[in-house]
Amino acid sequence: MCVTAQRTALIVYGHQSSGSFNAAVLDVAVQELTEQGYRVIVSDLYAMNFRASATRDDIIGDLKNSELFQYGEETMHAWMQGRLSDDIVAEQRKVEEAELVIFQFPMYWFSVPAIMKGWIDRVLTQGFAFSLEKIYDNGVFKDKKAMLSFTTGAIETMFRSDGINGDINVTLWPLQNGTLHFCGFEVLAPQIFWSPAHCPPTVRTTMLEGWRIRLKGLLEEKPLTFAPCELFDCSFQGGFMLWPKVREERELQPYGITTGHHLGKGGCLLVCWGVCRCCTVSTLI
Repeated sequence: MCVTAQRTALIVYGHQSSGSFNAAVLDVAVQELTEQGYRVIVSDLYAMNFRASATRDDIIGDLKNSELFQYGEETMHAWMQGRLSDDIVAEQRKVEEAELVIFQFPMYWFSVPAIMKGWIDRVLTQGFAFSLEKIYDNGVFKDKKAMLSFTTGAIETMFRSDGINGDINVTLWPLQNGTLHFCGFEVLAPQIFWSPAHCPPTVRTTMLEGWRIRLKGLLEEKPLTFAPCELFDCSFQGGFMLWPKVREERELQPYGITTGHHLGKGGCLLVCWGVCRCCTVSTLI
């Protein structure tokens, strides 16, 4: 008899109020994923009083270099030797167990709240989440999926390429490429809930139902496409830059490769379409 192992989803949650729209979004995800047979783990950062600051206290025992404290270097060695603080180890175990990681949060200053940034800084340590040899499509978590799910104060048009805040793809590049993809995750298109605080109850209900529907087929979605490592000379001698042949070929194209690899051109061609499920507007992700 073949027994299928239960899948695990981790939701890293960053909102203080149980009455918030973010809390309602979290509840929908927990309910729907549980009904699909997932074991759902929620790291409720505020309820946990998770410490945001990355400090010497994250390392148990002596430092490798007590004269010059370098957080990344010290935590890498502490991870290798099993000397990271208990709260970090507990979160790393959750990540190891999860096939799917969802970050649920309200957007603060075009990014995540400080407490969630602290989770990223402290949990995704060098060695555990990445190394020089294991980054991007060769990353540690290449067999896992991750995504952002968040609310905004701004309306959708403010984050268009011709909107006052600029293209949402540029805003999300550091998180989706520089954090999730950097660690190897297959990154699913973000779930963006545009300005729920300024929407009537019926619209908020529709948003939640759209999220529930998306969750039913989430793992069948094609992840976002990023520039593969093979396009780059991944050596210090080569400066981790595009191979000359690739650069030459791209010069003939009207756009760059991705949001971040725009090659100094007027626009960039993103290679994957994403759909904002909480409205009818299709957006490049």
